[in-house]
Amino acid sequence: MKRRNLLRNGLFVTAGTSVLGPLAGCTPAAKPAVVGSKRAKNIIFLVSDGMSQGTLTMADQFLRQRDGRHSHWIQLYRDNRVVRSMMDTSSANSLVTDSAAGGSSWGGGMRVENGKLNVGPKGERPMPILQKFKQEGKAVGCVTTVPITHATPASFCVNNDSRKSQPEIAEQYLSLKFDVMMGGGLEHFTTDGREDGKDMLAAFRKDGFAVALNSSEVNNAESGKPLLGVFGENGLAYTVDRVNDDALRSSIPSLAEMTATAIGRMKGNANGFALQVEGGKVDWAAHGNDVAGLIYDQIAFDDAVKIAIDFAEQDGETLVIITTDHGNSNPGLFYGKTANENFDSIQKFRHSNEWLIARMLEGLNPSQLVELTVEHQAWAPTTDEAYLLLKAIASLSEEDRLKPEKQPFGPLAIMQRAHTSVHFGSDSHSSDLVELAAFGPGSELLQQFTINTDLHNLMLKAAQMPESYLV
Repeated sequence: MKRRNLLRNGLFVTAGTSVLGPLAGCTPAAKPAVVGSKRAKNIIFLVSDGMSQGTLTMADQFLRQRDGRHSHWIQLYRDNRVVRSMMDTSSANSLVTDSAAGGSSWGGGMRVENGKLNVGPKGERPMPILQKFKQEGKAVGCVTTVPITHATPASFCVNNDSRKSQPEIAEQYLSLKFDVMMGGGLEHFTTDGREDGKDMLAAFRKDGFAVALNSSEVNNAESGKPLLGVFGENGLAYTVDRVNDDALRSSIPSLAEMTATAIGRMKGNANGFALQVEGGKVDWAAHGNDVAGLIYDQIAFDDAVKIAIDFAEQDGETLVIITTDHGNSNPGLFYGKTANENFDSIQKFRHSNEWLIARMLEGLNPSQLVELTVEHQAWAPTTDEAYLLLKAIASLSEEDRLKPEKQPFGPLAIMQRAHTSVHFGSDSHSSDLVELAAFGPGSELLQQFTINTDLHNLMLKAAQMPESYLV
């Protein structure tokens, strides 16, 4: 991969601030951007990536049916504890955004074209918000269930012409030396995974990072050092797979556990902290029309919401923002005489569609496929459906067998919906207005209708950052 100049891609900032780097040379204005009566010392920004309204709804319904309670997010609404808004998520070149542009609207405060990270239509390179907070002395970090170099965490951290430049983004992270970065994406940090053969894990260790590759190493990571945690080659396992696999559950932290770890490591900073938390596999499950993957990962995100809200409630100086960057696939539970019963059957799913198709790829006959589906998802495809799935698998080239977009997720989801009553409208992003909620100091700044770029300045104002940082 051709390397680009790091300063050109990652460290240039907007006019009026230094071009020497993200942490050097910017003299803040004496006058802070004070609006709220109380400063948000800390900010926790939670993103359920690709969460359609139906995803939020079904996670709540699932918990009501299984556990007799609402999701933490919906309970916040029921208790009138948050300020609620609807948000327009458009990008600079489309009514339908992608995660890079969606995240950049928050991270850089301007709309960019899909696929770009804080690089504007005219080549603008606004300073990403975590660089601003770090420059003012806050501890900063990101945790996610997809690669830590993926679009949403990167959108708060770096400028880059392409979200696909994940190996380069890993190098940008090294130069930024943020305090906590945890997720997947090991392939972008190892000699085997990178085209240039660089050992980025060794480079991070050499530069003073504690590097963790599993839960035990996270728990034993030396305090006082910045932490890089990378727990899988690509994205982390779906929650429904993790909770039903002892090895995964013991070795890979959940999103809630990563959130608690990040807060614990940063909360002692005298100037506070800013943390982005992403439920990235919600988006991946929506793309795959994977009902169990979707609902269980939304619940895992909801558990992280509780961690954040509990801390903010006790702390009294923390702004919590809960939202999504865009909808995806518009899933929902649809009417039928057995809709409740069918929906409740998802409680019996032990594995995701990704897990199931991986076993199909190993070579099965139709009866084995039926047995596998009954055992792990509690429904039985017909013989014709089994043949159809296996025929789709057999038609894949060796190269396409490795590409999720080529695998028969769509046909599998169509077969499932007769048993779950859950339908998907598509397998890609939507232009829907999305949910947005805020809790704590600064939440009073949130309007009932929000443009995604508004959140950049809202966070800066809530934290009473210098006016020079406002976009």
